Amino acid sequence: MSQQLKQKGRCPRCGSSKIVRDLERGEIVCNSCGLVLTDDIINCGPEWRAFTLEEKQSRRRVGPPSIYSKHDKGLSTVIQVSRDAQGKPLSSLVKHEMRRLSKLDSRSKMLSKDRNLAQAMSTLNRMSDKINIPNSIKEEAALIYRRALDAGLVRGRSIAGIMAASLYAACRLSETPRSLKDIANVSQRDAKEIARDYRLIVQDLRIKMPIDKTSKYTSKIASKAGLKPSTELKALNILRMAREKKATTGKHPKGMAAAALYIAARLNGEKISQRDLANAADVTEVTVRNRLKGLKIVLEKEIEQLRGID
Repeated sequence: MSQQLKQKGRCPRCGSSKIVRDLERGEIVCNSCGLVLTDDIINCGPEWRAFTLEEKQSRRRVGPPSIYSKHDKGLSTVIQVSRDAQGKPLSSLVKHEMRRLSKLDSRSKMLSKDRNLAQAMSTLNRMSDKINIPNSIKEEAALIYRRALDAGLVRGRSIAGIMAASLYAACRLSETPRSLKDIANVSQRDAKEIARDYRLIVQDLRIKMPIDKTSKYTSKIASKAGLKPSTELKALNILRMAREKKATTGKHPKGMAAAALYIAARLNGEKISQRDLANAADVTEVTVRNRLKGLKIVLEKEIEQLRGID
């Protein structure tokens, strides 16, 4: 059945106001006398159909998405001075006007906030490329930085430091295993400065951070230490048992993961020292040793079969 919409106006033949638009045939017709007023209307609607309100809202077109990791959100203006859209040369009068518009456009982009965002997003792209950050996390970091800029947290502080803290906060929110030291190495800023800016962002923007899960560091540490996948799987089982007995609460997640990997490596007959695991986990040997003692106490029955752990 044809879709019909009421059209304002009256029929020139009978004077009726019952004018309908037939989108299926591309016609505007008088519903009283049948006069076809227009037979070549263009359907500007979407080419898809939606049968429910949810489908209609999910497929609504709102233009391209905003890219927060670009200082202009990907909506930059390009003014062609010499030629038009078809490649034809412009007249001298139009060229003068285009140069004037281009100059005004450039000046509008030189505001302090735009310069700040341009420098910050350049820093973000450089850091993200070095530590292989996905685009979704990079967009989250850019959004956090924009919120910090609007809240006045960047004033008087280093742009690179706040950007690094925003990236670290985005990694924490998405539970991506990137340590503060990893961010500090690629940002060329001191870890203490980034930690201070991170606490400021979390407090002032009221960001609720998830609790670090010990198991998410296991794969990274095992890969750095060169351990087998079977050892990593056993370490995850050890951490699961320790979590069920509340043994991981309040403990350093990297230290717990390194201790579990040490136990699993001895179970599989792999030779690796506590020092190597501590270096892979970026913790001290004392931390690994203390977490190992805690696991032996809590999982005594499971670890009784091990030999030579000490």
